[in-house]
Amino acid sequence: MSTGTLPLRFVCMFVLLGMVWASSGAIHAAEYEIPSDRKASEILPAEILKGPHYRIREVVTADGYMDQFTVDSDYGVFEVTGDIALRKLVREIYAITALQEIKGTDAFTAAVKESATAPVALGKNLITNPVDTVTGIPKGVYRLFSNIGTGATSTRDPSEDSRLETALLLSTYKREYAAQLGVDVYSSNRVLHKELNSVGWAAAIGNWGTSLALAPVGGPAVSVFKTTRMANSVNNVLKAEPPPRLRQINAEKLTAMGVRQELQKQYLDHPAFTPRHDTILVESLASLTKVRGRDAFIKLALAADDEVSANFFTQMAETLRGYHQTVSPIRQISVSAPVVLAQAANGSVLVPYPLDYGVWTKKADESSSRLLASDKGSKGRKTYELWVTGTLSPLAREHLTQRGVKVVENVDARIDFVD
Repeated sequence: MSTGTLPLRFVCMFVLLGMVWASSGAIHAAEYEIPSDRKASEILPAEILKGPHYRIREVVTADGYMDQFTVDSDYGVFEVTGDIALRKLVREIYAITALQEIKGTDAFTAAVKESATAPVALGKNLITNPVDTVTGIPKGVYRLFSNIGTGATSTRDPSEDSRLETALLLSTYKREYAAQLGVDVYSSNRVLHKELNSVGWAAAIGNWGTSLALAPVGGPAVSVFKTTRMANSVNNVLKAEPPPRLRQINAEKLTAMGVRQELQKQYLDHPAFTPRHDTILVESLASLTKVRGRDAFIKLALAADDEVSANFFTQMAETLRGYHQTVSPIRQISVSAPVVLAQAANGSVLVPYPLDYGVWTKKADESSSRLLASDKGSKGRKTYELWVTGTLSPLAREHLTQRGVKVVENVDARIDFVD
């Protein structure tokens, strides 16, 4: 990586901690912090540190913004960025175990045998050695599958009908099993996808129907995670609707917000955002009824360049929704890239910022000084609230508080976040 180009999450961190406005008499920091590694045992509940099939390594790389974890498991080594993303991964490991147990059942064995008489393209290899994604469906069928719900129907060869029917069943079963196990069917976890594909193909070929009920994954680690009304609502939609229908639903909501068609297409086509990201982010913004500037947020979200930054913008939208519903209605959203400023009815300006652990740096202090002028030129002194999903260092919290910023930490514990 060149020194001239920093990942979005680093830029976000620098700008955020500089997004404060000091009074003329504020004292600048005489000491600064350098991001350093943290210990998993000091920042995670004991129940999450290890389970029957995984263990989180003690050294956690911290960049002053996000925690980066390495997890050793029976299914390989996983690396994940973010506390919320870690919780999601732990669920997935339990789900992988449950799916592998299914592969030891008589029903699965029978499906493998039955696949010998299925169409060649939907044969045994797709059950015993599935590809990472649904692209194991033959291209012609996959094209039809991708357009299902939005394209016109026509008369097809009966053998193609059989393939399409099986492909559609796979998608349906994958969504059903993912929902029952409490995991994301659009996850980037390749091991999870292989297991979902394997069991999904077997269910489709074996015509299991809904008789194979999976209990939600359990265990001490999973029991500490909360299930929220928002999470249940999103998971129900993801289970019921295929990707093309989700796109249509989200497009309709963006239109209702006044987001122009071109911007809608740019966002919904963005490769960093999965249908799950889109559904959570758009639903969060849709809940901000009559709020101006939501199109500016969508435009900002186009800056996402990977899964981590897509998570960042999605959790930022969730924070806006949580504040709007539990503290004070938001009236206006504006952007000082990559930071969002939300003017609330109570007179406060909310700065939603998903981070795990933020520290006080020289860059943060300098950015604060440069941005001071913008507040001096406004009528009256604004009240700023910085809402973070994790925590700040004592030094960062102290300086922000001195400058009149109200810091609210661990907001994912007080509002409806979808892990």
